[in-house]
Amino acid sequence: MAENDNDQKTEQPTEKRLHEAAEKGQFAKSQEFTVVLTLGAALSALAFTLRESARELAEYAVAAFTNFPLQTVDSGTIPLLLGGAIMTGGGALLPVMLACIGAAMFAGSVQSGFQLSPKAISFKLEALNPVTGFGRIFSKAALVRSGLDLLKVIAIGYALYLGARGLLEDPLFTAPVEAAYLGTFLSEASTAFFGRLLLSLGTIAALSYAWEKFKASRDMMMTRQEVKDEHKNSEGDGRLKSAMRRMARRLMQKQMLEAVATADVVVTNPTHFAVALKYERGIDQAPVVLAKGDNRFAQRIKALAAEHGVPTVENKPVARVLFAMSKVGETIPPELYQAVAEILAVVYRTNRYYFHELKTRRLARGSGTGANAA
Repeated sequence: MAENDNDQKTEQPTEKRLHEAAEKGQFAKSQEFTVVLTLGAALSALAFTLRESARELAEYAVAAFTNFPLQTVDSGTIPLLLGGAIMTGGGALLPVMLACIGAAMFAGSVQSGFQLSPKAISFKLEALNPVTGFGRIFSKAALVRSGLDLLKVIAIGYALYLGARGLLEDPLFTAPVEAAYLGTFLSEASTAFFGRLLLSLGTIAALSYAWEKFKASRDMMMTRQEVKDEHKNSEGDGRLKSAMRRMARRLMQKQMLEAVATADVVVTNPTHFAVALKYERGIDQAPVVLAKGDNRFAQRIKALAAEHGVPTVENKPVARVLFAMSKVGETIPPELYQAVAEILAVVYRTNRYYFHELKTRRLARGSGTGANAA
């Protein structure tokens, strides 16, 4: 019984599952939603540009037919005539095309949550599997899709029926009217038809998107075992990162301990903190922190300093501030320049032989040229 419970998808998808699904393009996608937005954008573009476009087309047609008897048709004039026609027609269609492209891109962005899905356009070998293809054709999703397609046909047919019934009742078909009325009639008839069509398709698009949303949510559900496995993998990643951090910390501590032998001075707390400093005249702009540590690591720094004869100065406030504010490999904070300079001056006066030896030690370690001397 427990195994059956673990095999059933009863758990909500985790953030990781949702993120992976979005990258693969596995989100609710409704073609009807895109069609409605594209059609609406095209009609809106026509509403704003139709009058101006019609005027330009009419002027071009009048000019073309007026000059037609006088126009010489040969290999030199045909490109000019075709170019003018393409430019005029293209100028009228361009706003509509741009509106359609923008609406299609916006519809895709809205449905994807404005996330890029590069894996969705990658080639998949399983798409060529005939067994999988037949499974998709005769699945419940395909049945729902067929029902939505049937609804689209009914909606378009109903919109055409209502539009045709309204047209037949217009005075244009029952009484003499002025020629200018034909334009008004066509404008009102097309507006009514496309309005009904948009309303019908909008309703179908809402139903389609609701179904796709439900289907995508159901497909991303996880079994209890999948949730447990993902949690274990996450913990494994966390342990790996912790191990890498520990390794990096040990490596850094090793480098710090190796650098203590070339320090000018070690400032201590005396038991809680220890900070090793280096200053080479002409190379360093200010004293540099070679190593720092607290408690047990501070004791290791002090022990190495004693082993190599590095001068040690006890100054509790300076050691505490150096440990808190400085970073290994960087110069000390400007606020401590004066205090550290006083410590170094005392060390240089009282440990002349050490700094003479330190110069040779640094050259042997390849750490630079010359140590500062009193």
